[in-house]
Amino acid sequence: SHTGGEPTRVVITGFPDLGTGTMAERRERLSREHDRYRRATLLEPRGSDVLVGALLCAPQDPAHTAGVIFFNNTGYLGMCGHGTIGLMATLAHLGRRAPGEHTIETPVGNVLATLHPDGRVSVRNVPAYRLAAGVSVNLPTGQTVTGDIAWGGNWFFLCADHSQAVTPAHVVALTDYAAMLGEALHQQGHRGTDGAVIDHIELFADVDPALADSRSFVLCPGRQYDRSPCGTGTSAKLACLAASGKLGAGEVWRQASVIGSVFEGWYERDGASILPTIRGRAFISAEATLLIDPDDPFGWGLQ
Repeated sequence: SHTGGEPTRVVITGFPDLGTGTMAERRERLSREHDRYRRATLLEPRGSDVLVGALLCAPQDPAHTAGVIFFNNTGYLGMCGHGTIGLMATLAHLGRRAPGEHTIETPVGNVLATLHPDGRVSVRNVPAYRLAAGVSVNLPTGQTVTGDIAWGGNWFFLCADHSQAVTPAHVVALTDYAAMLGEALHQQGHRGTDGAVIDHIELFADVDPALADSRSFVLCPGRQYDRSPCGTGTSAKLACLAASGKLGAGEVWRQASVIGSVFEGWYERDGASILPTIRGRAFISAEATLLIDPDDPFGWGLQ
């Protein structure tokens, strides 16, 4: 499927048995013992760096709808908003789930996905929060940018004073700039909670208010940009807006991606954090069976 232009390859069957532990434990086992399955699914010759994988798992709690492990071209993710929307669209396409509320287990906690009758999906994400505001980062170019560090299911550095044009025509320059910013952020010692690496960079710009409230470019691990507005990134943005008093609980924020697709988002208070909800739609683009010939030297993906 694709959600706002960002693809999700949902794996229904064929991966090794990962046991009955939590999604975090199963993700660790997949990474440690069976990572070649991730590589075969997403990397060339049968994949592409832009693909995001979602391994459908039996939930640990039988009252829940499903478990899921997200991964990309370089490793594993905590949560993935566009991927959860894509997962729900896939389950509906397969006739496995009807409209309604569905609890999905992820490696960073449970999320509540609501499949609407019109095909849209709302995802109440894990708690999100702003860790630090007004963080200055010095770039090799001599420029200093200032932004916030926030958690929305993955770690983000969010900034608007970058002076870059956030348009589809500039995605190569944006990718290079965001990668440079991410490296400088790391070298200068900025981290998430418990020393976590901040591996997503989110650049914001103004946009036609008829389309959305903001436009963003999100660089994900592996130097690939998110074609969608990024569900976890929008969650992090909502946390920053809430912490700054710029968006009230229940107010709708419309976040546009660099290609112009839009998510709607809002939040409710959860102590010092927020519970963000992201709404979008995914479309089914293919059904496929991936084959691995034992004689194929590149069967498990190009390194």
